Amino acid sequence: MTHIQGFGLGLRVEHYAAFEAGVDAAVRPDWLEIISENYMVPGGPPMAHLERIRADYPVVMHGVSMSVAGAEPLDLAYLRDLKDLADRLEPGWVSDHLCWSADAHSQLHDLLPVPLTRAALDHVSGRIAQVQDVLGRPLVLENVSSYVRFAADEMSEWDFISQLLQRTGARLLLDVNNVYVSSRNHGFDPLDYLAAVPAERVQQIHLAGHEDRGDIVIDTHDHPVRAEVWALYEHALERFGTVPTMIERDDHIPPLPELLDELAVARRLAAAAS
Repeated sequence: MTHIQGFGLGLRVEHYAAFEAGVDAAVRPDWLEIISENYMVPGGPPMAHLERIRADYPVVMHGVSMSVAGAEPLDLAYLRDLKDLADRLEPGWVSDHLCWSADAHSQLHDLLPVPLTRAALDHVSGRIAQVQDVLGRPLVLENVSSYVRFAADEMSEWDFISQLLQRTGARLLLDVNNVYVSSRNHGFDPLDYLAAVPAERVQQIHLAGHEDRGDIVIDTHDHPVRAEVWALYEHALERFGTVPTMIERDDHIPPLPELLDELAVARRLAAAAS
């Protein structure tokens, strides 16, 4: 398993050529996060690019289709393919989302929230244990943004996550933007969320952009990180220290130098906090 520290970026097709050509050592990321499903194939161009870039950068794996909180049985073939990729790449860790994203018929291509109930806590805990048994490593789970709450909710999201991590030994990918988005949509204090999360379980931090429509905030990943999220990240640095942190952009992807400028902001804030 690769040791990861410092500041990273999500590896996107648009930046393959820039990374393969070489990035200035003064501004280059310390590591890269890949979308696992893009490389769960025996070969082909995506894997060829990744192998070349992997020679220069440590990687972590981030999935979008595990559906660890879903009602349908876990896809064991998918988990075995995920393990094969992890064995091949030796990433720092393997992550996915605390959500459900599939039903009996198809992948829904969305990251849907979990009912915050004791029954759901039992259900998801058992499924995480199954995933970790297959992977042979702790699973890292990301908190997702949400726009609705379930009438049956029995606890806060941060209480649910804290209990889940304690029960399973899983780790947390703390998406600071998602905390902010959900806090605006549901009217809670994001600092309460940060204060309740077990600091020793935070493996990684995501920073991303969103769309603020006033009465609702949408997690779009197609804007630069906004000032209010940078401010919340400063609080996260006070609470958790310099956890490996990355900028996440999934649409309207700019040239690599623009993302490297954003990453420099994260570095400056972390240096000031330390």
